[in-house]
Amino acid sequence: MEKQRITGAEALMRSLENEGVTTLFGYPGGAIMPVFDALYDHKDTLNHVLVRHEQGAAHAAQGYARVSGKVGVCLVTSGPGATNTITGIADAMMDSTPIVVICGQVGANMLGSDAFQECDLVGVTQPISKWAYQIRRPEDIAWAVSRAFYIARSGRPGPVVLDFAKNAQVGMVDYEPENVDFVRSYVPVPKTDPESVVEAARMINEAKRPLVLVGQGVELGEAQEELLQFLELADMPAGCTLLGLSALPSDHRLNMGMLGMHGSLASNRKTQECDLLIAVGMRFDDRITGNLSTYAKQARKIHFEIDPSEVNKNVPVDLAVLGNCKDTLAAVTALMKKQQHTEWIDSFEVHHEEERRIVIEPEIHPQDGPIKMGEVVRKVTEMTGNEAILVTDVGQNQMLSARYFKFTKKRSIVTSGGMGTMGFGIPAAIGATFGAPDRLVCLFMGDGGIQMTIQEFGTIMEQGAPVKMILLNNNYLGNVRQWQEMFFHRRYSFTPMLNPDYNMIASAYNIPNETVVAREELEAAIDRMIHTEGPYLLQVAVIEEGEVMPMCSPGNDVDDMLLQIKKD
Repeated sequence: MEKQRITGAEALMRSLENEGVTTLFGYPGGAIMPVFDALYDHKDTLNHVLVRHEQGAAHAAQGYARVSGKVGVCLVTSGPGATNTITGIADAMMDSTPIVVICGQVGANMLGSDAFQECDLVGVTQPISKWAYQIRRPEDIAWAVSRAFYIARSGRPGPVVLDFAKNAQVGMVDYEPENVDFVRSYVPVPKTDPESVVEAARMINEAKRPLVLVGQGVELGEAQEELLQFLELADMPAGCTLLGLSALPSDHRLNMGMLGMHGSLASNRKTQECDLLIAVGMRFDDRITGNLSTYAKQARKIHFEIDPSEVNKNVPVDLAVLGNCKDTLAAVTALMKKQQHTEWIDSFEVHHEEERRIVIEPEIHPQDGPIKMGEVVRKVTEMTGNEAILVTDVGQNQMLSARYFKFTKKRSIVTSGGMGTMGFGIPAAIGATFGAPDRLVCLFMGDGGIQMTIQEFGTIMEQGAPVKMILLNNNYLGNVRQWQEMFFHRRYSFTPMLNPDYNMIASAYNIPNETVVAREELEAAIDRMIHTEGPYLLQVAVIEEGEVMPMCSPGNDVDDMLLQIKKD
């Protein structure tokens, strides 16, 4: 192919197209202006979504990546534009989300001079990204972009930052595309030890009370079918992490519910009774394990993991099976015997029944009183045929959505797990509508998180992004309020919220909206929301001092779960 002499900004456009990029989320500014000028001529191939804040660009790229399986891309200017993306970069790193963040930078000759809107972005983002690189010459653009996408999507995915000096944007280069598929010293997928496969199968074949912990690694590795075959052959019950919830259909007979602090009573209690604990693509987060000194001490442990640094980091294991779980699960399954663990599986039911009676039924089918969050979530999921994508903000809305939403399709939950970023919901949901345009996107949020990124209503208006927004309004920072009730003697320090009229705000952005106060109005309102073309804001006035239960209090054993808070 004959080389073409073009500007660095144009070289970036062609490099993005070479990587299969079709959608970008961003915000222009001085140091990235040559790139936006080049983008003007690529509007037919590169759809740029103008957000209203750079944090929104990063979260939208995350939402896009999580539902599509592709790399999300955001494009912002230098200085505050770049630093505004940092929360999204850190969030993507914690939750293994592949995004490439391209930021403008002052010219290379001005670096270190404290020039206008200069910031050492590489230095700032190196600890929270897989790779951060400063492009100082136009000759490095094709290589850097290809390398960035390769690193972001390969192995355990994550964010990559490209700091793009202005002289490299305007300089001329003899461009030809590059395709990086190897980086020295970077091993995205570790080699699987064949003996570990044999030993894993032996341990599973001998287990009497196995329990599988399903993490997001199953979704990232596209190993959903392999997981089903693995579970069904050995008849093993499973619990799912927050980010792994849609890796296994909610109604599958072996799915025992969510793990962790606000997870299923059965899956948490049985963690302390199983004789073999099998972790698949999860990192033993503290919200899953509770007190590490007592966590599953009775069980032998197998860890299926793509990132060797996660093995034995929090929980010592007896065996690690390294590699992509799509391959390792299949390899182990091929050596496993067909089994039945009927008595073990049946023993979960007494815990399910206890939770249904004390927690679930009063939450989703209350007889009187204010509307509860759980009943709203359950009605929405049922009325969407359990086929929608769930996006959440962070807080009580997140935990109750995770508990009561039902999943039948893969890549159906988008939430901020490791960072717990309030304000994540709206921009992530916007990104999800672009990543999965054929699917219904339902966003649950609270009256705290909505105000952190409410400016993205402007993006929804401009794009017509069909986000179905359910605002669960309890006039509190609900999750913090619950902790204050439980651990701080109900001293509600700065958690009550004086809220604006959200319906007026939505109307100002031409977003259809309504508010539900009475239970008997809820179902019809949800139906209107679902069947209204484009975006919709459904505000529901919910119980002010509602709780998320069960709950494993911080520092407690994972099976030591509160089912109720004693009210005065």
